[in-house]
Amino acid sequence: MIFMPLLFILTLVLVGWTLTLKGAPKAILEHYLKPDFKKILFWGNAKSFFDFSHWDFSVWRDAFSQIFFTLSLGFGIMITYASYLPDKTDIAKNAFVTSIINCIYSLIAGTIVFGTIGFMANSSSASFESVIKGGPQLAFVIYPKAISLLPVMKKFFGAIFFFVLIIAGITSGISLIEAFACALTDKFNWSREKTVTIVSILGFLGSIIFTTKAGLLILDIVDHFATNYGLVMGGIAECIIVGWVLKSKVLREHINSYGNVKISVFWDFLVRYITPSILLLLLFITIKSDIAKNYGGYDSNALLLYGVLWVFVCLIVAVALTFYPWMPEKLKRSHKPEEDELLV
Repeated sequence: MIFMPLLFILTLVLVGWTLTLKGAPKAILEHYLKPDFKKILFWGNAKSFFDFSHWDFSVWRDAFSQIFFTLSLGFGIMITYASYLPDKTDIAKNAFVTSIINCIYSLIAGTIVFGTIGFMANSSSASFESVIKGGPQLAFVIYPKAISLLPVMKKFFGAIFFFVLIIAGITSGISLIEAFACALTDKFNWSREKTVTIVSILGFLGSIIFTTKAGLLILDIVDHFATNYGLVMGGIAECIIVGWVLKSKVLREHINSYGNVKISVFWDFLVRYITPSILLLLLFITIKSDIAKNYGGYDSNALLLYGVLWVFVCLIVAVALTFYPWMPEKLKRSHKPEEDELLV
């Protein structure tokens, strides 16, 4: 309630100052807001539309990966958080608001990145492409540079900004742990304190490898496979479960019975056919691209060990827990009416 709005305000301050930097407006207009249709239209570099060998889906693949990650789709986080909501909740409205605010913030934050890179390129008389950074370097190179350019109180602003960024990271970590811990406590009636403690310790031990000299490289591999394979496969599974097993019509009617924002019958068609088809195509394209180029130029053994193994371990754990019988009905806990009122 305090730090997340503060992070948004600090971001706006950075945006305002970035726009005054020499070379920043040009970089934002030409490299950020101006679309490159050769990349957006996947057949843009092909000699003809039917020249399939030169189709390039990399921009769309990255876009899907980004939106899956930033909206926490496929993690089970949204489902877990939704389980704490009262019965009579406007789910459709919440989903729209969450998606729109997320995209607006991403769009605003992007102006800082491209504006600062434009300034850095202008200052060093280098090309925009040679200066741009991605991944972890984005937060720890570009943003510090933007903060260092502030006219006053740059050290104080920098300390506050990165403190709030730490808080944002911790809350993200909590959401990741909550998704897994909640499933275990609900299914097996285990102690919440013990479950969260054990999950956190295991996560800590498993993350130590990312602090080694090769940590960033390993993180790159794991991030690629977890995001481009794990989350997409999770999304496909959710579409199948919601659309075909639980029946999308039942869920749609439930959502529409309580909310002011209604979803149409077309949503059934999307969740049953269109979305899983697109995600399957995306998965196929990613596999084909990774095999052809040996993702990132890494050794095949490293990719199999750090990338593929993580995805399969997660799938095995998920399937094992899914088929394990639920605890007896008498041990199940349910929300009380007064808890629903408190949440409202």
